[in-house]
Amino acid sequence: MVSRILVPMDDSEHAGQALKYAFDNFPDVDVSVLHVVGVPSPMMGEAAALALADDIEEATAERAEPVFDRAREIANERDREIDTIVDIGHPARCIIDRAESYDTVVLGAHGADWSRATRQFLVGNIAETVSKRASVPVVLVR
Repeated sequence: MVSRILVPMDDSEHAGQALKYAFDNFPDVDVSVLHVVGVPSPMMGEAAALALADDIEEATAERAEPVFDRAREIANERDREIDTIVDIGHPARCIIDRAESYDTVVLGAHGADWSRATRQFLVGNIAETVSKRASVPVVLVR
């Protein structure tokens, strides 16, 4: 029986669709939204900026807030509540680590709107990695 779902979100359309899918298909479960900051980039931009911040927790919260605001809007439209979690690091690794505490992961099939070649080169396909390595079932949403 599914009682807790993890929905990793970035600022992509697919991530929003994944949260809507979770609410629509699992009406009586607790939903946690995870946003991972510090994503690798060609010049380590976001990760380097976080490392240089005076207060890393505050900086990560600031970067996650637009994603969480969007998640709260989707939840409010469906008269639901969410818990929010922010992690720092590689998205696939963070999702896989967190998944152990949940019954299911509902994940957008594609993340942020990077070019496919850039996404594959820098971070691999997050959805593919999570679906292969997570210890719980993973639902991919397009």
